[in-house]
Amino acid sequence: MNDVPLGWLFSILALLILLSGFFSSSETSMMSLNRYRLRHLSKKNHKGAQRSSNLLERPDRLIGVILIGNNLVNIFATIIFTLIAQRLFGDAGLFAAGLILTLIILIFAEITPKTMAALYPEKVAFPASFILVPLLKLLYPLVWLANAISNGLLKMFRINPEKSNDDLLTPEELRTVVRESGQLISPRYRNMLVNILDLEDMTVEDIMIPRNEIEGLDINKDLDELMKQIGRAEYTRLPVYDDDINNIIGLLHMKKVTRFMKDGQLPTDKTCITDNMRDAYFIPESTPLNIQLLNFQKEKRRIGIVVDEYGDVQGLVTLEDILEEIVGEFTTNMTDDSEDIKRYADGTVLIDCSANIRDINRLLRWNLATDGPKTLNGLITEHLGSIPDHTTGFSIGDYCFETVEVMDNKIKNVKAFERNKTQSLFD
Repeated sequence: MNDVPLGWLFSILALLILLSGFFSSSETSMMSLNRYRLRHLSKKNHKGAQRSSNLLERPDRLIGVILIGNNLVNIFATIIFTLIAQRLFGDAGLFAAGLILTLIILIFAEITPKTMAALYPEKVAFPASFILVPLLKLLYPLVWLANAISNGLLKMFRINPEKSNDDLLTPEELRTVVRESGQLISPRYRNMLVNILDLEDMTVEDIMIPRNEIEGLDINKDLDELMKQIGRAEYTRLPVYDDDINNIIGLLHMKKVTRFMKDGQLPTDKTCITDNMRDAYFIPESTPLNIQLLNFQKEKRRIGIVVDEYGDVQGLVTLEDILEEIVGEFTTNMTDDSEDIKRYADGTVLIDCSANIRDINRLLRWNLATDGPKTLNGLITEHLGSIPDHTTGFSIGDYCFETVEVMDNKIKNVKAFERNKTQSLFD
């Protein structure tokens, strides 16, 4: 080697440092690849993605070939640099050569290429795979031997190196991925995706129309009165019950009313109602919304009667109610169209206390607790511990309330505002 010119030795050293940087960046870029994007690109026949995906199927072999290559070039770089130092400074330069080479490798073959690979993994990994695939075949005997020894050691610690990593996401992790998708998904669709994931955390009890607000037909009433009620109905389906709402006997669809009102002639008996109604569909109040959505589809239903563990009717839920939890209200201006909420010019709102807390949160963009009572009346009563008999002001979290009307042992209306967004109601 004493006959080799110094220029050649420097050139070989530079090449070895470059190769060391290649192996270092390859390792970091391969391990930094987004597995889901990699699968997506592979399905679109992206050659670089397919090669990288095949390499990552056996990470032990991939790491083996990279580390073997990296250690080989680093060892040869050490030999070459030692020769250069000995030529230039004699034996006294050997110690300094070790320190200088360590600094060179650290900067030019480790930190810089690995940082670049971590920032742009696809731009580094896909071209690198073109070299790593044939290199793995070339060095396979050496890689196999190294992996056999390494895997044997891992198995001694009850670690299976051949166990595949499916990279499965939990619902919580998927929520994080969706929320942090940024500009890749529009805010509207991002919220819809999160709402779909949140369905499993809610039950039909959380969104049902309470039993005292159910509009139904009492089959025991006079036929004329029933027909007037049908004519005034604002809904496409009405529950039909026998004297008590707990005795629901069926559901009447308004489109079937036309069958017994031919030429404007009213029917003569109530069989026109009972013969055209459909059996009621009952739902346990603890049913998660994601399950109920599938059940509506399976049963070809759009409305269900919510019952408790004793079979007593608690409320009513529709397919539209569940869909609104995903896409939001189907109205253009939710607050203005709400019968339960009225806005005032000073920023306060008048709220009907029978309103569902989830609806209030959605309409006003508030954050009242939803893990307890389902209506605002229940939340206020639980907070106060009693039903106030006069005007009372109080706060729940970031929201201030003042009772406006108390009737029939329940709070009917309250005036409210979000703290720090308007002046106090009680000034």
